[in-house]
Amino acid sequence: MHQRDVVVPDLAGKLIVVTGSTSGVGLALAARFSAAGAEVVMAIRNRAKGERALSQIRARTPDAAVNIKRLDLASLDSVAALGEELTAEGKPIDILINNAAVIAPMKRDTTIDGFEMQFGTNHLGHFALTAHLLPLLRAAPSPRVVTISAMAARNARIHFDDLQFETNYKPMQAYGQSKLANLIFARELERRSHDGEWGVMSNSAHPGMAKLNSPKATEAGEKAQVSRPERFIRLTQRLLPFMWQEIEQAIEPTLYAATSPQAEGAALYTPRGFLEAAGGGVRQAAIPDQAQNEAAAHWLWEISEHLTGTKYPAMQ
Repeated sequence: MHQRDVVVPDLAGKLIVVTGSTSGVGLALAARFSAAGAEVVMAIRNRAKGERALSQIRARTPDAAVNIKRLDLASLDSVAALGEELTAEGKPIDILINNAAVIAPMKRDTTIDGFEMQFGTNHLGHFALTAHLLPLLRAAPSPRVVTISAMAARNARIHFDDLQFETNYKPMQAYGQSKLANLIFARELERRSHDGEWGVMSNSAHPGMAKLNSPKATEAGEKAQVSRPERFIRLTQRLLPFMWQEIEQAIEPTLYAATSPQAEGAALYTPRGFLEAAGGGVRQAAIPDQAQNEAAAHWLWEISEHLTGTKYPAMQ
């Protein structure tokens, strides 16, 4: 759990794909990568928001090589379409940042394919996207996949008996499961890449508590619709401001995982401060016990392949 320094190298000639990059952590990452000379694909759902985000990046880096591509992680057809589009373009992908996330909606909702929205978007969508882009990743000289987890993964579990929360939906439990699944996926991808000699480094990071990730103020008359997580965020921002950090600090763990020569596969990088919430700087954090269960990782991988209809290379 040593502290790590974050120095983003020259990324000229690198192609980086960032999901969910219209705001918050994703936008800040896309801006930082492009400022370092990388070609960036912003894989996003809303074109108008993407154009606004692109304008922000070009205001900072006028010659930024940034492209917008449509991606709805709640639709396996959309995920496959982006995979086909990037494959047709044929450019090797140096870094894939699996960042986009749905966070604790009050009422249970489902993806186009019928999965619980958080599990389907946060985990299954990224699982399928990584599978589709794996050949392009393997074509790069030293490719990396960084999957963004969250503090919520530490107290989460995989609900093997009710993976889609069909019987007892609880927003934060479902969110925690999806972010634990992200962490398990990152570690299992590294193991399979190592054993299968795929040549892809896979690790994970989380941003802690970033100020720009907080929900927008609720409109008048909507007080009853504010979820418990949102109320918690608002309360802690007011009473415990030291636990919240600026977005440029929040992206440091992901920047380290994605670009540092010292970053390791299967590792988890987090803010170095109290409860991994903030603090500036990066540390390699301990992996939660529930993310180290090999049988659970194997099961989750197999069911994810089945649910998404995607296939990774067969293991020897």
